[in-house]
Amino acid sequence: MLQDFSSVTLREARPSVVATERLTLRRPTLADVRTIARLANDRRVAENTRRLPHPYSQDDAVEFIRATSELGSETVFLIEHDSGPVGMVGIDCSKPGNAELGYWLGVEHWGQGFATEAARGAIDFFFEEYEDDHLHAGARVTNPASRKVLEKCGFQWSGVQLHRFLALGSSTPVDCFRLSRGVWASLKSWSSARRVR
Repeated sequence: MLQDFSSVTLREARPSVVATERLTLRRPTLADVRTIARLANDRRVAENTRRLPHPYSQDDAVEFIRATSELGSETVFLIEHDSGPVGMVGIDCSKPGNAELGYWLGVEHWGQGFATEAARGAIDFFFEEYEDDHLHAGARVTNPASRKVLEKCGFQWSGVQLHRFLALGSSTPVDCFRLSRGVWASLKSWSSARRVR
């Protein structure tokens, strides 16, 4: 049973991490469970995100937040616009030398440039905090909007691979992309993302 948590108390315990022009990227807390579950519980979101189950329940959100709050190899941010959650963005560093960017937005927030802005904030965080020379990402070949986000962020196409998608229960072709530290540095003027401590 999910308890009611005070959003003020939990949010104060974990301050904002990255601020962009319109967005705040911060660690998700248990106060965000209902909103995350509502945003993620859409087949259109799950079918374009490898690890989201469908349907997506509040229990799934609790498990996800608890797993990401432990020290580990994944950095996950809740994307907020006007103090309201709109999606998630993160970097998975579980495979050494093969860090991967991932993101999703609630359907009602598609087409507003939030994915590109959030991805750029997470990319800046990654290259400023880690020593890796490359960041990887992928998009289903049937998801041109996500491919455009990656291209706007400077990622270069590196081929097609099959990846398993939990919501589909099968593997599907994914366009793979790679961003080098050098390309990122040359494009850094794209935003005024800054760390907030």
